[in-house]
Amino acid sequence: KVMINIHRYGNTTAGTIPLCLWDWESQLHKGDNLILAAFGGGFTWGATLVKWGYDTAPIHEDSTA
Repeated sequence: KVMINIHRYGNTTAGTIPLCLWDWESQLHKGDNLILAAFGGGFTWGATLVKWGYDTAPIHEDSTA
């Protein structure tokens, strides 16, 4: 699958990947492999492989601080 959100937000430069993950989070499952790739001006580009998964337990802040 290719996740695309440019039709909703336009070109969001550095925010494109986080926004896409936010939009598609409900369709991602723990253990999914994601290839995140982006490009910039000229020959600038980057890519990484991420295994999706996180602990959904609530995080409680220390109330004594």
